[in-house]
Amino acid sequence: MSWWWSGAVGAAKKKLEEDEVPRLTQSVALIIGVTGIVGNSLAEILPLSDTPGGPWKVYGVARRPRPSWNADHPVDYIQCDISDAGDTLAKLSPLTDVTHIFWVTWAMRATESECCDANAAMLNNVLAAVVPKAANLCHICLQTGHKHYIGPFEAFGKIKPHEPPFREDMPRLMNAPNFYYTLEDILSETATKTRTLSWSVHRPAVIFGFSPYSLMNIIGTLGVYAAICKHENVPLKFPGTKAAWNCYSVASDSDLIAEHQIWAAVDPYASNEAFNCSNGDLFKWKHLWRVIAEQFGVEYVEFDENEKWVSLAERMREKGPVWEEIVREKGLAATRLEEVATWWFADVILGGECLLDSMNKSKEYGFLGFRNTEKSLISCIDKMKAHRIVP
Repeated sequence: MSWWWSGAVGAAKKKLEEDEVPRLTQSVALIIGVTGIVGNSLAEILPLSDTPGGPWKVYGVARRPRPSWNADHPVDYIQCDISDAGDTLAKLSPLTDVTHIFWVTWAMRATESECCDANAAMLNNVLAAVVPKAANLCHICLQTGHKHYIGPFEAFGKIKPHEPPFREDMPRLMNAPNFYYTLEDILSETATKTRTLSWSVHRPAVIFGFSPYSLMNIIGTLGVYAAICKHENVPLKFPGTKAAWNCYSVASDSDLIAEHQIWAAVDPYASNEAFNCSNGDLFKWKHLWRVIAEQFGVEYVEFDENEKWVSLAERMREKGPVWEEIVREKGLAATRLEEVATWWFADVILGGECLLDSMNKSKEYGFLGFRNTEKSLISCIDKMKAHRIVP
């Protein structure tokens, strides 16, 4: 059993049950979004020999061709556009041995209503292709996030969010559409119809992890920003608000989220439940900012509340040629600036106040995993450097 599994008593009980009742089928994972920030972590962890529920066979689905930084994972890679029902049916219905689905993808659209429609269509396409064919399918993990408690990006400031710390039993916000709710309902309805399928919902905070393909990669974005600052010989100014600089925050390590999902996928006690998933500690951006500056060898400066606020998207608007120069000079993987940095998302995260959650429910159900957020940050930066995404 891995260290992040439940406590010693639970582990001993589970081993006894496993010895008495041998598993009849191999665990076979289908990762939808395998090149995403959590999908990449699942692709690393599921094939390991000591991963609970294993040994796992793993299929990984993504829309684009397999990138070099994902190629080392022992995963059967399937390039598939799950927004296309025909493509999805053709490529996923032959996977009759799938036992678990890990849904770690999403599609961004101009409005939340459009997000609801697009993401619902993708999930329905996958379920229509897999559920009727995979006789041993038993569990689906659905990843959502803190927007469950605060509403979609377009509704920020327009609807009243829940007051932190967020708990899983808080009711839905009913004054705005939310594609997280839409996906939860589809999953619940599917499980009810099949009667043999269980599910779990995982709600991380801002995710610290590695994936140049992620739509919401805060550390990758800040790493690119730091690299540009160093190249231009200017200090690393915090592009957020005073509230974000000073308030307590929580983050979710992508490997921890993967471990959390695997735990819920194989532990019957966690079936049909929603869980928050954060590192278990608190941090302030004012402290992590110094760490980022040190990791990239760029000058650190304190937040200056007298300086006019300028969004990161505006600061980086004309930096495409600068990034091309950095890539060329440092011998980095060939990328365009818009591929490796999501300025709008960094502006959202660094422009708000504290969004704290509670991990009590996960701990009470048997998941005791945690991460040191500062070490998680450094690990993410090290991996980006190793894959030549940033210098």
